[in-house]
Amino acid sequence: MDFQSEKSKLYLLVKMIISDLNNALKKDPAYENILEALLTSPGLHAIWSYRFYRKLYLRNHRILSLLLSYLTRFFTGIEIHPGAAIGNSFYIDHGMGVVIGGTTIIGKNVTIYQGVTLGSKGFSKIKRHPTIEDNVVIGAHAIILGDITISANQIVKANSLVTRDM
Repeated sequence: MDFQSEKSKLYLLVKMIISDLNNALKKDPAYENILEALLTSPGLHAIWSYRFYRKLYLRNHRILSLLLSYLTRFFTGIEIHPGAAIGNSFYIDHGMGVVIGGTTIIGKNVTIYQGVTLGSKGFSKIKRHPTIEDNVVIGAHAIILGDITISANQIVKANSLVTRDM
């Protein structure tokens, strides 16, 4: 075991957690301090869990990663398939009922609200979920279906149904 390597991994983990907490404070005015966000944000808990089980998924531990995804959904109300690819500074506000499908790609600095579905329109094994580019905000209960792209810097309004590129 390489102590320096383990130390640098721990450093990167702590740095990522602090970055996520600061991002939550920036994007959600309801949090008055980091401790509130750390203890009570289901969106943060879901994304941290996702990052762990995504690594397992990429190492071909498919069943274990899907099981952990299921448990995360049970505890947070947020379902993120381990096959989804999610960038940095991703934030889920409130979160209950969020569903992110397995071939979804999400860029950097994306914010989504409760009830959002990033789903498919079919059963094919190829890419069937949306691509969300950088700096996108998706309002509550929006549904984005199919292999479509939401371009950078867009706002998808609450309760929208999107089935074409934006």
